[in-house]
Amino acid sequence: MRLFKNDSLQDDDWQKVDDDAPLPASGKVLLSRKRWETEKQNLSNHLAYGITIEPAATVEDLVPDLSHFGLIAIDFPKFSDGRGYSMARELRSYHGYKGELRATGDILYDQLQLLARCGFDSFDIKDESTLALLAEGRRPDLTRFYQPALGAEEAVDTRPWARRARKAP
Repeated sequence: MRLFKNDSLQDDDWQKVDDDAPLPASGKVLLSRKRWETEKQNLSNHLAYGITIEPAATVEDLVPDLSHFGLIAIDFPKFSDGRGYSMARELRSYHGYKGELRATGDILYDQLQLLARCGFDSFDIKDESTLALLAEGRRPDLTRFYQPALGAEEAVDTRPWARRARKAP
């Protein structure tokens, strides 16, 4: 139970399938980009497909296939690798991707709020201290920003650059 989604830790309903493994008969499968590219013409309509992409990938190459993906997982091999932030923002803002966008890999507690502001809505977390904080009920609590982003925000006072997270109704 490493998936953090909808403000809770939960089981993942996507099955990661290795490149050399057979596909299941039904369900949600998460494929590597390599496997998707080599097999997309022959894949069954009985499955929901997700794709995992590496930080060096080019988002523009995915655009023709975006409608096929219920999930795009962007890997963060190191917490200091920020390319995934840009990829998420690009997918959401410029290409209109509406499916689940997942950050995977070396995700730290302090990054969760910033990742969400870029468009991520689920997190496959490996860091034990981050998982422990989330299991205790702790949540990132930054509420004021100096630039607009994705999500529900409103202007603060008369400064057009200042933003505050809008509270859920």
